[in-house]
Amino acid sequence: MDERVSEAAIRRRVRFYETDGARIVHFSWFFRYMEEAEYELWRSAGLSNVPRADIAFPRVAASFDFRRPLRFEDEFDARIQIVEIRSKTIRYSCQLTLAGEVAATGSMTVACVSILPGEAQLSPYFSITSWRSGNVTQNVGM
Repeated sequence: MDERVSEAAIRRRVRFYETDGARIVHFSWFFRYMEEAEYELWRSAGLSNVPRADIAFPRVAASFDFRRPLRFEDEFDARIQIVEIRSKTIRYSCQLTLAGEVAATGSMTVACVSILPGEAQLSPYFSITSWRSGNVTQNVGM
């Protein structure tokens, strides 16, 4: 049985401080919700994406398309899925849903960077992790 993971979901309630004057979630919070789901994905795979002294995971691309607003006290789901794994990057898709309806869809690409004194260098960390290749494209290039 393959116990590797390719997706994760969290349920979350909108907090007041995440909203604007109209009590609608500010767009920047959607990226934070995606990162919260990403954290859960890594945790469920037995991994950690916490920055370390020798390696980091910078975001090199991120986007969201908004379909409907999230409002103060809405309870929603954030689902993240691995779309593509390369030797030095991983790309996710994310869907935020409210009562079964899509509120937003997004994507994010994360690089694995090995931190050396005075320079940064890409590292093939993703090729040795325990991600499942279900609906995932795996490439050996960057």
